[in-house]
Amino acid sequence: MGAGIALLDPPIRAAHEASADMAGRPRRREWLGRGMIAVLVMAFGTTMVLSGTDLAIVATLEESGQVSWAAVVVAVYGVASIVGGLAYGLLPRPLPTWLLLGLLGLATVPAGLAHGWPWLCAAVAGAGLLAAPTLSAVADAVSRLAPASVRGEATGLQSSAQNAGFALGSPITGVAISASLPAGGFAAAGLAGLAAALTGYLLSRPSPARTRSPLSDRSGVLSASGRSVR
Repeated sequence: MGAGIALLDPPIRAAHEASADMAGRPRRREWLGRGMIAVLVMAFGTTMVLSGTDLAIVATLEESGQVSWAAVVVAVYGVASIVGGLAYGLLPRPLPTWLLLGLLGLATVPAGLAHGWPWLCAAVAGAGLLAAPTLSAVADAVSRLAPASVRGEATGLQSSAQNAGFALGSPITGVAISASLPAGGFAAAGLAGLAAALTGYLLSRPSPARTRSPLSDRSGVLSASGRSVR
């Protein structure tokens, strides 16, 4: 995939953004605000769910003596993710990232109740349908929030957040499995996604100062001299 991207060299800017470099590079604090941090948290949470799910699948099948079917279950998860991604691409407008991640977390938790590889395939397929859409929503949010001149840096931060999620998802899920049952791995992965979704939602909410209605301040804003400024 990396070689294909290098050969095709797709543009990372729209046509109207071609002259972004001439406008100057914005300061980091101008674009790395609450909204971008929220997206990075959700990028971290998404890959925590994915890596934790992989480990929980293997642990569940190993307990039932069916670990040889792990590749089949993971393949079902991957195919479901592709189908979900294609279906999501047909939607007229993107869904909120926090909503997709929250649904991914909720769909992951019940997979721990499955016994036997056929039931586990059915259980993970539901969660897999939300995997690619969530990753796509994260990437879309980063590209929208980052100005064109710093989009490379922003996507680098996104990649770092996702790599951190992959690195920490398996150990955290492993601890949950060791402390309880393989089903605890699905619960830990799903709850991690829910926590990241909730954090992202709270961070992305506009501050009260920005949501103040103009009708709530009909008398105007007082200037330093005490006069009303319209």
